[in-house]
Amino acid sequence: MTDRGNWESAFNRRLDAVYDEMKWLYGELYHGDEQAFDYFLTMLHNNYKERKKSLRELDEAREVVPDWYKDGGLLGMLMYTQCFAGDLKGVRKHLPYIQECGVNYVHLMPLLESPAGRSDGGYAVSDFRKVEPALGTMEDLEALADACHRRGMSVCLDFVMNHTSEDHEWAKRARAGEKEYQDRYFFFDNWKIPNEFEETVPQVFPQTAPGNFSWCEEAQKVVMTTFYPYQWDLNYCNPTVFNDMTENMLNLCNKGVDVIRLDAVPYIWKKLGTNCRNLPEVHTLVRLMRMATEVVCPGTLLLGEVVMEPSKVVPYFGTVDKPECQILYNVTTMASTWHTVATHDVRLLRHQLETVFALPRQYTFLNYLRCHDDIGWGLDYDFLRNFGMEEVAHKRFLNDYFRGYICDSDARGELYNDDPRLGDARLCGTTASLCGVEASIYEEDEAKMYRTVGYDLMLHAFLFTQSGIPVLYSGDEIAQLNDYSYHEDPLKWDDSRYLHRGAMDWELAKNRNNPKTSQGVMFQGLKKLEQIRGEHVVFDDSADVWIVETYNDHVLGIGRYKGGEKLIALFNFSLEEQTAWVNEQEAYFDLCTGERRDARGVGLPGGSFAWLLTTFGEVQKPEKKILKEKSRESEDSDS
Repeated sequence: MTDRGNWESAFNRRLDAVYDEMKWLYGELYHGDEQAFDYFLTMLHNNYKERKKSLRELDEAREVVPDWYKDGGLLGMLMYTQCFAGDLKGVRKHLPYIQECGVNYVHLMPLLESPAGRSDGGYAVSDFRKVEPALGTMEDLEALADACHRRGMSVCLDFVMNHTSEDHEWAKRARAGEKEYQDRYFFFDNWKIPNEFEETVPQVFPQTAPGNFSWCEEAQKVVMTTFYPYQWDLNYCNPTVFNDMTENMLNLCNKGVDVIRLDAVPYIWKKLGTNCRNLPEVHTLVRLMRMATEVVCPGTLLLGEVVMEPSKVVPYFGTVDKPECQILYNVTTMASTWHTVATHDVRLLRHQLETVFALPRQYTFLNYLRCHDDIGWGLDYDFLRNFGMEEVAHKRFLNDYFRGYICDSDARGELYNDDPRLGDARLCGTTASLCGVEASIYEEDEAKMYRTVGYDLMLHAFLFTQSGIPVLYSGDEIAQLNDYSYHEDPLKWDDSRYLHRGAMDWELAKNRNNPKTSQGVMFQGLKKLEQIRGEHVVFDDSADVWIVETYNDHVLGIGRYKGGEKLIALFNFSLEEQTAWVNEQEAYFDLCTGERRDARGVGLPGGSFAWLLTTFGEVQKPEKKILKEKSRESEDSDS
């Protein structure tokens, strides 16, 4: 048994708080393997010792205020390092720009070493301790995190935990026949058991990467590859895998990463005869990882990538007594939002938000309009059938609309993973291009430009009205358009997601203060929304939230209340002027204009919104308590 007598009191205090549960869960999962558990504890202590003073101080402050991320003060930005600024030093150089955007949560897409052409956008990691050389070094990552902390920013990084690249050292040794390393994956001598798995396990990419297994010629065996043949699934039934992968995660935390995005977390436990999704053991593993961070680096948050409807997502929060992830993605609202853009009908979105609003307020969702991935049409088709919308036909309509194939559509997008037989294609494109900004620029139609950018701003106002953490996709703050150059790149041409993964256009970013350009209209509009959000306590996560009946299926109404402030937020998803038939009796004013405006029979131009506020008694002032290192002069400068 591990001797803890010489371990630091702070570490032992944290470990004592979770020790009994940690030992019980670990023993249940790994059949009472005391040796593996002792190794796990020693590994945790080693990582605690390696945590530098500034991060320990941040941990201590966040232990005092554990809900530091829930006060409505966080605004995120998601970016590919190479697209945004070339490398990590470039990102650091552009921190003043990021801060100018009002962003204090920087999500860096996968940047660990991955083989060129077989990386799936960085999600096939060949070395968890090494940054992709073209992007920099681990020292550069740590320096960037330190610079972010000095500016009051948090850093999020993807942790690809379901699989490794086939070029990972473990995979190389497995291919060479070493059983110890083959046991870290799922190797089979023949196709008998893999075929049994295939009977119950769905395919992730049936067109581009069919099946869940691949033949490994060097080992003369079959290996499990749920996503792509070059991504080998890790066997978390093996405690060595869990111990070493948890240590890889903690190493990133010790480089200053504040938020760990657990990629593809529902897939990490495999069991024959099941669909290998969301199994009970997955929650045990995530709970153990949560406890590991609470012991080593309690200032760290876990963000779970769970792409499902709210009822299936919620279990990944865990319980009040046994929490798992602090933050989860609100993917259903994102997909329902784009459905509403195409149909101009808010009934599905209203129905979906009612479900979200009914959830306990301690749940924190990450909200977004666009991200690095495609838009999948995982909508509530049982609900949509009430209005004559059948799944296959409706998906076809949505994809036609966002490609500009419908007469009233100015959207410009492309299909992803098209399956003509099933009609199950997904969609790609930037927010601006999907809102029609690209079409307006091409047509040199100034009036349409203002109108389509206004629609884009309306969607962002809706994003900011939701409880949780809003995250912008890099480039959206300047209404950046689709990048069609990927069609000419042999490493990218067959993946249409690169349509919206284009390089940041720094020349266009210079227009961000010019109100006559789409970049200036968008950037300054967003800045105003961010300012308003930061000045009013009604936008805090803990506010009461409800659906406001507008008696108009084109207009979504949301109500919020906290600290003496009541907000009526109205969003017109139609392209035509509409009236929200609300009848609120208090005296309201428009947050965007500062003028008095009654919340009764509110008229809204096409694609516009209104934030109407009234106050009661003494208003509680917003107290943004995002914890950070003491601000000091920085040598970082914008280019």
